[in-house]
Amino acid sequence: MTDLTLSKRLSYLLRHAPQEAGLTLAAGGWVPLEPLLAHLHVTRADVERVVAGSDKTRFSLRGDHIRANQGHSVPVDLELQAVTPPELLYHGTHPGALDAIRRDGVKAMTRHHVHLSPDQDTARRVGARRGKPVVLTVRAGEMHAAGHAFFVSENGVWLTDTVPPAFIQE
Repeated sequence: MTDLTLSKRLSYLLRHAPQEAGLTLAAGGWVPLEPLLAHLHVTRADVERVVAGSDKTRFSLRGDHIRANQGHSVPVDLELQAVTPPELLYHGTHPGALDAIRRDGVKAMTRHHVHLSPDQDTARRVGARRGKPVVLTVRAGEMHAAGHAFFVSENGVWLTDTVPPAFIQE
């Protein structure tokens, strides 16, 4: 299995379908590594290489357990603590999503949270996954002052439940 294929399989199983590998996400989203290795027919070294080589730091290894850092569509408590965000954060998207975002804001859709980037370059890369990227500026400081909670995942992705249109600049 190539590293890219393994990364995609890990993302799928750890974020969206742990039950397909007979796994149950524990507190923090952690699962034992051994049953996952057996299900995927790979070695710990294979997984360690993919975790270390992930440009987005999608996964964390801790002892004999692994987790996806964010992006889950299945119920999970990642044990994140609310923190004060920087004044501005960024959301990468594509032109086809702009009308809905202008009307309804940025929503988590099937995920637990909206993902925000600390810088425009990262948001641009995220938005480019679906074609020409659009980077939106989120006035996170104002949102926080208005009572919206923010979290930051282990890999530096900022998370919030929703971004209302009033806090978005194009």
